[in-house]
Amino acid sequence: MARGKAISVKIPTERVIKALEQSLNKLELDWTSQEANEAKYNKAYEAWKKQLVELAVSKISKAENLRANYRSWNNTLNVDFDLTIKENDVPSEPERGYTTLHKHEYLNNKEEISNAIRILKMTDEEVVNTSTYNAVARYL
Repeated sequence: MARGKAISVKIPTERVIKALEQSLNKLELDWTSQEANEAKYNKAYEAWKKQLVELAVSKISKAENLRANYRSWNNTLNVDFDLTIKENDVPSEPERGYTTLHKHEYLNNKEEISNAIRILKMTDEEVVNTSTYNAVARYL
């Protein structure tokens, strides 16, 4: 597919700097609140697993395809079975309502956004051209 004409837009430098600063603040907030969000998610996930166990135990008399495996080296018994149940009976699994950042990703994004802000603050240009905007757009 052929591309049409390139878009040529001039955006005020101050507006781009402000948007990058907001993006940096959001990145910092996401990073600092990640541990609390993860703890909340893990708590909800553990509660969900307990609900699944309770459901399975209550329906164990209807179990099919029972498989058992005893491991003598660590004294564990693994019991596996299949249950046919209605979709509405299964509790919904909790979802992460936040983005998980790895430390290297956080540090890399923070450095790139900070560098972009410093460079844009040094310019005398009143507007940012499209190619410069495209270089920082993924952080906005």
